[in-house]
Amino acid sequence: MKIKRVCLAVTLFVTMIAIGHTSAACTNANLVGVWGYQVGAAVGAFTADGNGHLTGSQTVSENGVIGTQTYTGTYSILANCTGSLTVSFMGGGSSTSNFVLDDAKKGAQVINTDSGAVAQGFTLAQGVVTCGLTGKKATFASNLFGKIVGVGPVAYVAQVILDGKGKVTGSGTFDVNGTIVPAPITGTYTEKGDCTGTLKITPSGLGTTNFTFVVVNVGKEILLLETDSNTIVAGNMQK
Repeated sequence: MKIKRVCLAVTLFVTMIAIGHTSAACTNANLVGVWGYQVGAAVGAFTADGNGHLTGSQTVSENGVIGTQTYTGTYSILANCTGSLTVSFMGGGSSTSNFVLDDAKKGAQVINTDSGAVAQGFTLAQGVVTCGLTGKKATFASNLFGKIVGVGPVAYVAQVILDGKGKVTGSGTFDVNGTIVPAPITGTYTEKGDCTGTLKITPSGLGTTNFTFVVVNVGKEILLLETDSNTIVAGNMQK
């Protein structure tokens, strides 16, 4: 009787493992809806149809020259939740990347696979979120890193408070080529109904910086790229 009970328990355990592995299998359907991303010095968003096709747009810094690109593309996801995608830009050119979906299948780590390129980052599902100037105050912790061409590396960590009406306040620590400047910040922002927008902040004693952004993770995170000339700076803000 004990042997039978042990065998039954083992059988149930093995069955549960098999079911778990089966349910964890990925398909193209796991990439569907609007996803935002930050890969290298590019921030954008795409809409995937769940069947291997997507369309999107991005803002990118090419060695400090800021530009925007729209594209169409295809993607393929294997059962082990790894995948690849290829996009073709309007006006010419293409790009390829590999990615790995996370366990929740709401995000992925991404690496660009173009010859000669070194760029990695991540993408997150936008989820259901109300965007625009909603009137609701939100506080974010921000972290951005990169460089200013001709100056050197920069890093910004700040508390950014959006008042829901287009105004920005907060404070942060700003490292410009090794010079540390703690400072309060003021600024403005815009946010469209498609969850993209612009942000302008002025740390006291420093110049104004401009960013483009996309909202992801049901409004809990914002991905940003600085859009000032000669900058290669990107990062995120999290609630």
